[in-house]
Amino acid sequence: MRTPYPHAALRRLLHPGSLAIIGASPREGSFGLRTLRNLRGFAGAVHPVNPRYESIEGTPCFPTLAALPSVPDCAIVALGRDQAEQTIADCIAAGVGGVILYASGYAETQRPELIALQGRLAAMVAGTGTRLLGPNCLGATNYAIGARMMFGRMPEPRAMDGAAIGIVTQSGSVSMALAQAMERGVAVSHAIPVGNACDVGIADLIAYLAEDETCRAIAAVFEGVEHPRQLAEAAALAARAGKPLVIHKMASSEQGAEAALSHTGALAGNHAAYRAILEAAGAVMVESLDAVMETARFLAKAGRPRGHGVGVVLASGGFGVAAADAAAAAGVPLPQPEGITAETLRAHVPEFGAARNPCDVTAMALNDDTAFEASAGAFLADPAYACLMVIYPYADPFGATRFEGWKRLAARHGKPIACYWASEWLEGEGVRRLEAEPGIATFRSLPRLFAAIGAWLRRDAEAGAALPPTPPDIRQAAATALRTAPDRVLAERAAKALLAPYGIPVVPERLAHSAAEAVAAATALGFPVALKAESPDIPHKTEAGVIRLNLADAASVQAAFDAVMEKALLATTADRIAGVLVQPMVPRGVEMLMGARIDPAFGPLVAFGFGGVMAELLRDTALLPAPFTPEAAAAALRRLNGAALLDGFRGSPAVDIPALAGTLSRFSRFVADQAELVQEIDVNPLICLGQSITAVDALVVRRP
Repeated sequence: MRTPYPHAALRRLLHPGSLAIIGASPREGSFGLRTLRNLRGFAGAVHPVNPRYESIEGTPCFPTLAALPSVPDCAIVALGRDQAEQTIADCIAAGVGGVILYASGYAETQRPELIALQGRLAAMVAGTGTRLLGPNCLGATNYAIGARMMFGRMPEPRAMDGAAIGIVTQSGSVSMALAQAMERGVAVSHAIPVGNACDVGIADLIAYLAEDETCRAIAAVFEGVEHPRQLAEAAALAARAGKPLVIHKMASSEQGAEAALSHTGALAGNHAAYRAILEAAGAVMVESLDAVMETARFLAKAGRPRGHGVGVVLASGGFGVAAADAAAAAGVPLPQPEGITAETLRAHVPEFGAARNPCDVTAMALNDDTAFEASAGAFLADPAYACLMVIYPYADPFGATRFEGWKRLAARHGKPIACYWASEWLEGEGVRRLEAEPGIATFRSLPRLFAAIGAWLRRDAEAGAALPPTPPDIRQAAATALRTAPDRVLAERAAKALLAPYGIPVVPERLAHSAAEAVAAATALGFPVALKAESPDIPHKTEAGVIRLNLADAASVQAAFDAVMEKALLATTADRIAGVLVQPMVPRGVEMLMGARIDPAFGPLVAFGFGGVMAELLRDTALLPAPFTPEAAAAALRRLNGAALLDGFRGSPAVDIPALAGTLSRFSRFVADQAELVQEIDVNPLICLGQSITAVDALVVRRP
C-alpha cells in the first residue's frame, strides 16, 4: 500500500494550465464535443486532437499529440477502450502531467481479461510523472479555474464563498447530483469522480483537497476502496489541515455490496470497520446520501465549537417538541439556561411561551422580534452553547425578513446558526440568500441537523488526544511469549498472562492436576469457586461443558473436577489437557466483552460492548482501531444502546467508566503492539462492578 499522492503530483491533472482533448469530434452528442463545450469558461489553452478535422466549433484541431505547440498539463481521452492503451503510452512519452480516461469496459465488468487490461494501464503510469484518472470516469471539475473537464453535465461556474465544498465520488452520476447543490447557493470548488480508480483514487483526491486553498470542506461518497488504511491516512491529512471531511460509505448492506462489485469493481469491505478507522482519523461519517452536502456545508461554516450544547429559539411550541426529540435521538445536549441567560429569557418571553430550552417566544415575534433577538443573543453569548438552532417554517418574503437578524447575531457572537428549513417548499423564497450567509447553515431535516451538530461536537471533543507508548520491556516480553508459545491457540491461563502486564486486571487462579489439588486451591482462594478445563483444543468451554460454577465446598469441587475432566476428554486427548483452573467466583456485575482481530485491510480493530444476550442478540458493541485513548473508549461506551446499564440499574452500583475505559485502552495497546503476531483475541466476560474491572476468561489466537 502506497501513501496518498502528494498535492504536487496531482496539480497538473486537477489544476491544469492547458488541456488536450484526444478524440475530439464535431459529431453532436460525442463525448469530445461535450467536453469542448464544457470548457468554454476555462481560461487556459484547449487543444482538440483528431487528424480528421482542422477545427471544431472554431477551435483549431491538431492531428496528433506531438503536433501541439506545447505539452499539455492534462489530456482528456475521449476514445474507446481499443485505443486507450496506446494513447496513454503517447501521453507518458510526451510528459503529459495527467490523463482523464472516459472509456469503460474494464474491471467493473468482472471479466478476468478486462481486469488484467485495467491492471496494465495502472502499471503503465506507475513510477512516471503522469497520473491517470479513470478508466470508466465521467471527468473532473475544478470551479476555481472554470475547468469542467468532463463529458457530463455540471452547473455553470459561479463565484465561490469561503465555505466551498470539494466533492469526491466513485460514481459520476453521484458527483453530478451533489454538485447541483450549487443551484440553491451552495459553493462547490471541485467535483471529481474517480470511476474505476486504477491509479488516482478517493484517498489521493482527499489528500489533494486537504491542501487546496479554494476548498473549505470535503464531501466524499464511495462504495469501497482497495486500501482502507490509505483512506484513513488521507482523512488524517485533512484533519491536520483543519479541513472537515464528510464521508458517506455506500454498500453497507449485503445487497449494496453486490451492486458495488458490479458497478466499479471495488470491494465494499466491512462497513463498521470503515466507520471505525475513518472516524478515528477525524472524518465525519453520515448514514445517508442526502446528508452529505448539508453536513459538509455546516462544518465548512461552523469552525470549532465554543461550548458543548445547543440553544433552540423559535416561535412554535410544536416545532420545539420536534427539535427536542431530534436532539435526544442524536445525543445532542440542550442544556437548560442558567444565570443571566435564564433571567433574559424570563424578561422577554411571554408567560404563555416557554422561557427554557427549547425557547418558544410565541407568535408575538411576528409583530415584534425583540423577544427573539434578546433570547437568541442570550443563548449565543452563553459559553454553555456552541450554536443556535432556528426554524424557517414558511417560505415567503415576510419570513425572509428574519435573515438579517440571524446574520447580525451570528456575526456578533462568532457562533453558527443552524436553520431548519421546515417549509415543504424546498426551493422557496430566500433559499439562495440563506445559503449565502457565512454564519448560517441550512438543513431540510431535523434529524440531519442534529446529527451534523452532534458529529461536530464529538469531532472536536475527541480530537488531539495522544497515547504514550508501551514500556519496551513489557512489549518485548509479550512478543517473546507469543513467538515461543507451543500452540497457535493460547488457552485462558497463557492468554491472561500476556494481558496482565499491560494492566488488564485478571481473576486470580491456580492450575490443579487432581481433585485433591483442586480442593486445596479452592480452600486457599476462598469459596465459592469456578472450575474450568485448560486446553488449547477447547477454546469454547461453555459449549464443551468443561465449566462448573458456584462451587461452595470441597465435596462439590471434587465432584466437579471429575465431571470437567470427563467432558474435556471427549473433546481432546489427555496430553492436550494442562489441568483444571480453579478461580474464585467474581461477584455479579455488568458483563462486558472485549475482543480484537487483525484485519488484513483495516489493521488492528477492537470490539467491545455488553456480553451475554446483549452481544449475541442485540449486537450492542463498539468498534475502534487500535490503539485508542481512554477518552475515545469512554465516548464509545456512552454511545452504546445499553449505556444506561453502566450508570447503575435497579439498585446495582454504577460502573467506574474511567476505569473501564482505561482497561479498554490498555487492551488496545496490547493489540496494536502485537498486531504482527496475533490474529484474534477474546476477553469474555469482563465483569464490571463499581470500580472493580475483572477479566474472567481470555483467548488469544496467533497468526499462522
